[in-house]
Amino acid sequence: MMAAMAPDCPLDADALHAKARAETGLDDFGPDDYRERMDVYLTALKEIPHLSDAGVVNFHAQLVQWLKNRLLLTDLLARHPEIHDIELVPPVVIAGLPRTGTTHLHNLLASGPTFRTLPYWESNEPFPLPSELGVDPDPRRARMDAAVEFMNAVMPHFALMHEMTTDHVHEEIQLLANDFSSMLFETLAHVPRWRDYYLSHDQTPHYEHLAVQLKALQFLRGGRRWLLKSPQHLEQLPVLDRVFPGVTVIATHRDPVPVVLSMLAMLTYSARMHCTPVPVADIAACWIDRLELMLNALIRDRDAIAPERSIDVRFDDFMADEMATAAAIFALADEPMTDDARAAMAEYLAGHQRGRLGRVATSPEMFGLDERDLQARFAPYAARFLS
Repeated sequence: MMAAMAPDCPLDADALHAKARAETGLDDFGPDDYRERMDVYLTALKEIPHLSDAGVVNFHAQLVQWLKNRLLLTDLLARHPEIHDIELVPPVVIAGLPRTGTTHLHNLLASGPTFRTLPYWESNEPFPLPSELGVDPDPRRARMDAAVEFMNAVMPHFALMHEMTTDHVHEEIQLLANDFSSMLFETLAHVPRWRDYYLSHDQTPHYEHLAVQLKALQFLRGGRRWLLKSPQHLEQLPVLDRVFPGVTVIATHRDPVPVVLSMLAMLTYSARMHCTPVPVADIAACWIDRLELMLNALIRDRDAIAPERSIDVRFDDFMADEMATAAAIFALADEPMTDDARAAMAEYLAGHQRGRLGRVATSPEMFGLDERDLQARFAPYAARFLS
């Protein structure tokens, strides 16, 4: 079905912009500096070996949505310039590699009434279409219901690695994609050209764009203090500190070897959606290098966040006493752990036992890797945060 749609879904900047305009009725994309970044990403996508027609359709749809989000934000800001005057309370940010407990911790802390978070449907379509303003139920949720159903059908084992639902708390990495500068692009496909471009540019302007979007979302749906989460932040701590003065950072840690293997399983499995055959060895080699860069950046910059505003959480300690970890974070963030918050977190834990959906077995050999080499590559990180 997706292959049949490919001829109508070109990875062409002009066609993508035209489609976004047609679907919103708007034509102002805001500052045009994003166009260079978009062009780099489009070139990188076209360089993917064995890019499938299904992949073309998938990337086309995502690019159109990011462009629509730009149009809708620019329109919203033009109609409500007072959004810029909203003052963000310093957010609480979870920074850790995938598979280190970040998603579980994010959902645990978000289960109560304390923090403003981003449900999956809102992360994908943060700003409503003009024709859908005030419509109840929100059509954006219905579209995400359909998308999740489709994803579960074509990738039935993905939920064992990362459960996705319409309302689960999601990462703001999707919002960074709206400015076409996000590590999300690296996780969607093997795009070395984009990775190198991204790493060579200061991300401060794009975090500033993120801050504007957070203000707009508060304007639309309320909230007092944001709880954010993304692996990307591991290598952007100085940027986080500049853009969000007073930010509280929770850094999560786990033995990198099982983390890497679990992440590679997720990346190579989902790569079937855009290429065949999947270049397992290339993806593995790329991400070993990429994660080493990220963790070295964390070692370099960890002290950029003052100790009174940061905490290191080891995975094993978190799993041993989840509520104690939550209490420590509430105290660090100077937030009261109310009875309502405690009850909501207990309810969340009761329904989300680890491994309840099953598990995916991995090994270094699956990806052409040697465990001793991996341990040596990540030894500096382990010595700093796990010894």
